[in-house]
Amino acid sequence: MSDFEVHQFVAFHDNYIYLIRYDAAGHCFAVDPADPYKTQAELDEKGWTLTHIFITHHHPDHTGGNESLVASTGCQVVGPAKEADKTPKITTEVSEGDEIVLGDHVARVFEVPGHTAGHVAYWFKEEHALFPGDTLFSLGCGRLFEGSPAQMWESLQKLRRLHDETQIYCAHEYTNANADFAVTVETGNDELKKRAEQVVALREAGKPTIPTTLGEERRINPFLRADLPELQAALGMEGKPPAEVFAEVRRRKDAF
Repeated sequence: MSDFEVHQFVAFHDNYIYLIRYDAAGHCFAVDPADPYKTQAELDEKGWTLTHIFITHHHPDHTGGNESLVASTGCQVVGPAKEADKTPKITTEVSEGDEIVLGDHVARVFEVPGHTAGHVAYWFKEEHALFPGDTLFSLGCGRLFEGSPAQMWESLQKLRRLHDETQIYCAHEYTNANADFAVTVETGNDELKKRAEQVVALREAGKPTIPTTLGEERRINPFLRADLPELQAALGMEGKPPAEVFAEVRRRKDAF
């Protein structure tokens, strides 16, 4: 659908904020617009009108713009029901399986606990667009601040089932550091090595590594591969439960 346009920009050091135009009139929603001043400047430059904020989880580097943007635009705030008490100005609480309709576009909500207890992701099936917040990154996943490895592994499997063409619009530019770690885990993965080289070139040129695609991430992201024999063999954990293998990958990344 041609009127679904994603505009991404950097805030703070490495946060990505997304503005998504969803109709010809220039109405749009923002995903995790923690910097309200930069968000408003981008809105003004694009000539778009903010109608909704989509929040993935309660951390301040995702919710910090809510109060100011609601005050200036009157927009609605959509966010996880399980974190409603921690989400400023929330007007619509969402849970697993809920759908949000914006014009001709529909976002499905996935509950993806792990990074936080109530984290959600937003998936636009027809537009091949996923906004996973801090659950899934290119070559990585979020730290487990409030959830268990088993929870995060289940959450990642839920996202991994989406189709290959899905564009992943994650919330941070962490790919270079993630690549440095990933190549130490699955040393025989040639596609991973190629992606790591590409990431270095992109960052040296000042370009983003996001969005990436789910199809590519399935092949190279160690956090999505804990149930695969090649990843298990690389860790010396053949035949171990995938959640246990995932926990070991996360432990190594935390210590890297």
